[in-house]
Amino acid sequence: MSPVERTVKSAPNKDTRVGVFINVLPDCTSGPLPTIRLVNAPASGKVTVKSAKVKATNYKSCLALEVPAYVAFYKSQPDFIGDDVLTIEVKYAGGRTEIQKITVSVVGPGAQQKI
Repeated sequence: MSPVERTVKSAPNKDTRVGVFINVLPDCTSGPLPTIRLVNAPASGKVTVKSAKVKATNYKSCLALEVPAYVAFYKSQPDFIGDDVLTIEVKYAGGRTEIQKITVSVVGPGAQQKI
């Protein structure tokens, strides 16, 4: 099983959303939420997971829904600039497991625009 790889941009010492995990059943209700495990911690920051409600429209066959979710956030150390990598494992109730390798590109203020 190859991991899902994503890159997310962040600013130093700022909470940045790196993942939203839901389980929507065919009847548009919520199934059991997946379990989330940090496989490889980021070297220069930390990951936290919070419970939330996610509202969505036009998701698969569901025109409008609101379901519980887990939202993962990354926060770098205050003085860190560069790429930080973390890996999380997401296990769904039906037995499906997904590995997500997330690269967080932490850029300082002004790095977005070069004049």
